Parts: sequence; structure tokens; C-alpha cells
Amino acid sequence: MNATSMTVSGARLEWNLPDRGRVAMQCLIAAEAAIFTIFVVAYVFYLGKSLTGPMPKDVLSVPIVYTVCLLSSSLTIHFAAKHLRRGGVLSFGVLWLATITLGAAFLYGTGTEWYRLIYQEGFTIGTNLFGTTYYSLVGLHGFHVVVGLLSLSTVMVFTLTGRVRSEHAERIEVLSLYWHFVDVVWVVVFTVVYVIGR
Repeated sequence: MNATSMTVSGARLEWNLPDRGRVAMQCLIAAEAAIFTIFVVAYVFYLGKSLTGPMPKDVLSVPIVYTVCLLSSSLTIHFAAKHLRRGGVLSFGVLWLATITLGAAFLYGTGTEWYRLIYQEGFTIGTNLFGTTYYSLVGLHGFHVVVGLLSLSTVMVFTLTGRVRSEHAERIEVLSLYWHFVDVVWVVVFTVVYVIGR
């Protein structure tokens, strides 16, 4: 952070400018949230308006286990960042790897669900309006999970090569903001697709 000060009526005022990386990530998250909002609204608007089947209740199964994996990864990444700030690089690495594993398990769950839907149920993005909005919304989230996992894996490589130290904690926390965002978005998607939509 950059410290800035000024004098007003003889009194010295000091304040810290916010971290540029954190501000940039918050701006990215705001932009991505707007995109997701459009996709969620479109999904809700077109829900039940398909002229032909199948409908959500006919083909969707609720991915509870994989949802728990993804939401748990928010805890592991939070504690990983805390350990790094305190200088615990080894415990950071273990928790960071746990985050990657949980995120990968979620992505695997999405992949197996799509495989079942496409090859066993014959339900594709072109099947009906529901298929178009479902694959668009869940696919957009899956893409963000992939980007997050690639970023986390890059940090893991740096950790294994000894390049991550406690002074990098601020950058790690900035990256963790993105992962928390991905998890929060999944809560919304899960609620809309698997709870309200069914």
C-alpha cells in the first residue's frame, strides 16, 4: 500500500491508498458479476418456456457432493492465505493443494453430469430452450472454475519451487477473492438451476 499524507489546519492526516491488485480484482469481479447476472436472468426468464422436452426435472440430478467440494474449497483457500501471512509456507502449500483438489473434484462432477446428459439422455445445447440456457449458464461457471484452477496450479508450481513466501500473502489473498467469487456464483447457479428450476 502507498501511504499518503497531507496537512489540514496544522493537523497531519494520513491515509493508505488501496492495493492496486485488490482494486483490479474487485473491478474484474464486478464486471464478471454483471455477466453472470445477465445469464441468470435469461435462464429464469426462459424457464418453462421450452416447447419440447425434456424439462429440468426430467434430466437433472442435484450435484450435492460436488457442491460441498467447491464450497469447502473456499475454507481451504481462506486458511491457506492466513497461514502464508503468518509465515507457514508448508501448511499454505498443503491447504492450497487441497483447494485445487476440491475444485478439480467439482469440475469432474460437472464433466460427468454433462457426459450423462449428452450421451445417455441425448440432452444437448441444441435440444430446446432449456438446453441452451442450462449449458450456457453452467458452462460459463465451469469456464471460470477452469481459469481459477489454472491460476491456483500456477501458484502451486511456484510454491513447490520455493518461490512463494510470506511477503506474497497480499497477492495470494487477491487471487483468493476470485476463487471466493466463483464459489458465491455457484451458490446462485445451484439455487436457480437445481432448486428453483426443478
